[in-house]
Amino acid sequence: MNTPLQILTHYWKYDTFKPMQEKIITAILEGEDTFALLPTGGGKSICFQVPALLKEGICIVVSPLIALMQDQVQNLRQKDIKAIALPSGIKYSELDTLLDNCIYGNYKFLYLSPERLQQDIVQERLKKMNINLIAVDEAHCISQWGNDFRPSYKNIDILRKIHPSIPMVALTASATTEVINDIVIELDLFQPKIFRQSFFRSNLGYRVKHVSDKNYMLIKILGTYPGTSIVYVRNRKSAIELSDFLNANGYSATYYHGGVDAQEKTKRFTQWLKEEIRIMVATNAFGMGIDKPNVRTVIHYTIPESIESYFQEAGRAGRDGKKSLAFLLKNESDSYRLHNQFIKVLPDIDAVKLVYRKLCNYFRVSYGEGEQTIHGFEFNVFCRTYELNTLVTYNVLLFLDRCGVIRFIKRYSKKSSLHILTTGNHLLNYLDDNVEYQLITKALLRTYGGIFDEEIDVNLSLIASKTGRPENEIIKVLNRLKEADLIEFTHKTSDAEIIFLVPREDHHTINRIKHHLTKQNTAKIKKVHAILKFTENNSRCKSRELLEYFGEKKTYDCEICSVCTTKKETNSSIDFTKIQEDIINLLTIKNLSSRDLLAQLTYPEKMTLQVLREMNEHQIIKINHDNNYQLV
Repeated sequence: MNTPLQILTHYWKYDTFKPMQEKIITAILEGEDTFALLPTGGGKSICFQVPALLKEGICIVVSPLIALMQDQVQNLRQKDIKAIALPSGIKYSELDTLLDNCIYGNYKFLYLSPERLQQDIVQERLKKMNINLIAVDEAHCISQWGNDFRPSYKNIDILRKIHPSIPMVALTASATTEVINDIVIELDLFQPKIFRQSFFRSNLGYRVKHVSDKNYMLIKILGTYPGTSIVYVRNRKSAIELSDFLNANGYSATYYHGGVDAQEKTKRFTQWLKEEIRIMVATNAFGMGIDKPNVRTVIHYTIPESIESYFQEAGRAGRDGKKSLAFLLKNESDSYRLHNQFIKVLPDIDAVKLVYRKLCNYFRVSYGEGEQTIHGFEFNVFCRTYELNTLVTYNVLLFLDRCGVIRFIKRYSKKSSLHILTTGNHLLNYLDDNVEYQLITKALLRTYGGIFDEEIDVNLSLIASKTGRPENEIIKVLNRLKEADLIEFTHKTSDAEIIFLVPREDHHTINRIKHHLTKQNTAKIKKVHAILKFTENNSRCKSRELLEYFGEKKTYDCEICSVCTTKKETNSSIDFTKIQEDIINLLTIKNLSSRDLLAQLTYPEKMTLQVLREMNEHQIIKINHDNNYQLV
């Protein structure tokens, strides 16, 4: 296998490269510093993985996303390609062994977070490695104006100092011209070959809908446009509620958010991929690794915090090249909500210092201690303990994460342990007198050996499935047995994990990073204003507006967005008199609401509503006490 195409065919089973991939790979193989700006689904990872496999040595991949690192390593290993990831939280002895494997074990890829580059042991071992390429994924994180700025990305220059002659490739899916220039300067790319694929999607129509009832519009969209769909919401509660609403209205849906356990996530994702379930209602946790080409609609039920996020999520529709639609639903309260949710809760430096100090106290981290310690974390309990504003605190934790002070991992985990303190006979006698506890207790006895001898971790979900009883009932029974001094039972839950990346130094820790806070807040406010401006524009092509935001000069009207289609409808030769006649015919039979009329008429919605308003003004029709239209 001496050519990029041979590598691609052998490992990925593809016959051809996607646009620009081969040119990027050729530039890397020629030893050039390279910048690749490819939209979501453009195949960025192949751009550095193929040339790295063709060259002797190991490729260093810097990535801020633990889940993405682990996913790519797993995919490479499934192809029998040797790869290692070094996320935060690894013990020193394990880290030592893994780094040795990279030097002597013929590994081809080493994935690490930018925080790892600060460690002396990592720097020393990198000097001994035969590095063939440095790949910086999510490169926009190095820019102060990027969508997810991380000061720790500044550490990447260490790789440049250790191996100054090794080519570097920077990759990202979304970056403005300002961010691109920042990336080139901060990574010290030498006369880089810049590859920038147009973000124009001729098959994807961006539709902004101003509505008073989002649920009604959601049902209408799903009923009008068949096929697989993603509905994006802002939080976990909305994901659950909207999924229930869709199922109650006859649409097969499930939900996906950061709190769903890994096994259940995989199950739901697989059901959606196989189209056993049509609609995935999700938070932005549903993003990485989505490669389903025939998603027909992506619907943003709530406005995201930036154009970058919207563009990336909307871009998951229509990757098969067939016509698809990305809807964004907006009502009158959204601007106020967006301001409260993203601007009003931006922390100042005093809030950062307070939360950091409370966090250290919460986990009893002493001054000068805590580096690389891992802690299960219940966010809401923490906020209640210190009476902290939840949204401000959440933003502080994200900021500390980006700055490499902590790693804030949002995932839900449950750990339960059980030890029976009495004898078997005594327990059975107790169960004879308390029959309601027998089923659950006997299921535990049959499932876990040694439970009389020592404390054992137990899976309550497994016991629930075996007994057919809900998990909360099992917990209640075990607590009753604990109160009777028959068992020792511990049930702990956490919705996140905190890893302290540096020793505790209170104000010294925060003062080192405080200059980033003002710039971060300024960038966030700018992005919120940009997405609001996008939703409020009713005169310029939506696709054109998005492309110009990302710095594309040659743009054209797409003809299929909400603005373009409205212009077409306005310029069409539809007879308003005919619409009026059809409305009168329908109202002669029965009084109807505007929704009912829109459902039964085939004319454009905007034109129909305009005719209804004019008919009402001229007293041809009126709105009765049931809020229905009727003839006068």
